[in-house]
Amino acid sequence: MFSKILIANRGEIAVRIIKTARRMGIKTVVVYSEADADSMAVEMADEAVFIGGAPASESYLVADKIVDAVRQTGAQAVHPGFGFLSENAGFARRLAAEGIVFIGPNPKAIEAMGDKIESKKFAARAGVSTVPGHVGEIDDTAHAIKISEEIGYPVMIKASAGGGGKGIRVAWNRRDVEEGFPAVRAEAKASFGDDRIFIEKFIESPRHVEIQVLGDKHGNVVHLFERECSIQRRNQKVVEEAPSPLLDEATRKAMGDQAVALAKAVGYDSAGTVEFVAGQDRSFFFLEMNTRLQVEHPVTELITGVDLVEQMIRVAAGEALPFAQGDLKINGWAMESRIYAEDPYRGFLPSIGRLVRYSPPPEGDMPGGTITRNDAGVREGDEISMFYDPMISKLSTWGPTRDAAIDAMGRALEDFHIEGLGQNIPFLAAVMDQDRFRSGKLSTNYIKDEFPDGFQGLPPTDAQRDLIEAVAIYMQTLQAHRVARFGDEPREDWVVVAGAHRRRVSAMMTPDGLVVRNGGPELKLSRVGWRPGQAQFRGSLNGSDFTVTVKPAAEGFVIRHRATTLHVLVLSPRSAELHEKLPPKKAADTSKMVLSPMPGLVVSIDVAQGQEVKTGEVVAVLEAMKMQNILRAERDGVVKAVSVKAGDSVAADEVLVEFA
Repeated sequence: MFSKILIANRGEIAVRIIKTARRMGIKTVVVYSEADADSMAVEMADEAVFIGGAPASESYLVADKIVDAVRQTGAQAVHPGFGFLSENAGFARRLAAEGIVFIGPNPKAIEAMGDKIESKKFAARAGVSTVPGHVGEIDDTAHAIKISEEIGYPVMIKASAGGGGKGIRVAWNRRDVEEGFPAVRAEAKASFGDDRIFIEKFIESPRHVEIQVLGDKHGNVVHLFERECSIQRRNQKVVEEAPSPLLDEATRKAMGDQAVALAKAVGYDSAGTVEFVAGQDRSFFFLEMNTRLQVEHPVTELITGVDLVEQMIRVAAGEALPFAQGDLKINGWAMESRIYAEDPYRGFLPSIGRLVRYSPPPEGDMPGGTITRNDAGVREGDEISMFYDPMISKLSTWGPTRDAAIDAMGRALEDFHIEGLGQNIPFLAAVMDQDRFRSGKLSTNYIKDEFPDGFQGLPPTDAQRDLIEAVAIYMQTLQAHRVARFGDEPREDWVVVAGAHRRRVSAMMTPDGLVVRNGGPELKLSRVGWRPGQAQFRGSLNGSDFTVTVKPAAEGFVIRHRATTLHVLVLSPRSAELHEKLPPKKAADTSKMVLSPMPGLVVSIDVAQGQEVKTGEVVAVLEAMKMQNILRAERDGVVKAVSVKAGDSVAADEVLVEFA
């Protein structure tokens, strides 16, 4: 076994590998860029080596710097994590030439299956059913248009070296190809150092089901069942689970057997994933193989009890797999939610900045026989950089049944508190609470189908309204008790205003909470865990535990429970009468401005002062977290002023272009 390994990656996956290596008694080295100098991974590793500037092209993608770090520290092996150089056969060969072990598959397997174009050619030769498409390289935009029209729209434009949702677009017509092909090529070059592109037929309303495989250097290959990753946004996975609610035992066996056969055919000898696109009728087609550890590997670990990182290390050291296919069983159900630095209320655009508050839920065994796990590479006070992907952490839960795992995830999301930047926790909570999600009727169109106009939160249920109002009354009553003059009786009658909804209530403080009467069943708020100034309010309402996020507003409180946010005022009856007479506040008019929807880098400004612009024309292109975002004019007009230029860094809501 190795005594020291180097981790050629960053963030949560570097931390994840360090944890397993520590348990195995292996020392770790991490490499880090300028942006990651103070990172959690650097703090946790036994050694750390600086390798260059913040852009990945100056650091994590430079093989020479990784090899120099190995020589400098005396590490015997390199774990590439996922992304960066993890599926680069040239890098694996370079390490072998230097006498360094690559903790991943052999270069031949990477070339055969890791490259999206070559894998499709190999699968076709092997008689595996694949999605119709063009598996050769594409020269330019004109060539891409010709191919797309031969296949028939819609088509998917994908980076050959892609992964993690980067370098991928769906084109529904010629214009989409004209704009999407150069954007995908640019993203591929920036993210993977490889701008080769392929195009395939886009299958509408599909499901994304993948099989985890594991092989050793002795010819043994097993699969560890499937994961369903159909809840995606912009082709990036958001929620994953294992097993899949789609598969029956016969389909699971057929899909698993095919994945193992493919892996054996290329002499696969590490952890990898064979991805399939599946129909609602359980038909499935080979899509691609990822020759690396997947982001969503925790759900497989939770249902099988196998540490995939440990097995990768042991296999790389020459050990045989300690189990056969018949030894592996599915135990329970696991969910994973990706916590992203993005604003779900603004079209899920990236949100960079500092984690002013970062308080994840407790991990380990939870009430009801469930388990919570949070894989993260950040701490409170860390900066989420524009140079890398926007994932803050991966929150996973396990339960004996799918419903139990979903319920556990809902409660864990309630307990997760982040301040300082946008994050998608309310959106993830909305998905967990949806009847369709709980039914298992999923597809990769799920988010588009369920939130066609974007995400603006969910309206409160009656139970949520009771809960949020009880919390607001408790906070207002506590405040009233504190400011009441000596001898005065604090008020017990209130009018609660939440948007257009208002009702009169009476409330009485109790030793451990509050009793509220609002015309319905009596509400008993108890086991309150909150003090003025705290951002999270924990308690129990009529025996059900909950957590809400609270903050004071200019008037009243803003309270969020899962995907529901209410601005609540708790007023005396006289104050409520006066409040009704206040005129509504008018919103600022920004209809003649193009605002930056996110912090980022201006790639191009496509209009000039005095230019006439039509609705839908491109105004600017912004880049953040390796993704390019095209901004279009929402109205016809003449450009009055352009406030920025290509290369500028801009903040969210900064004015880019103003129309006359």
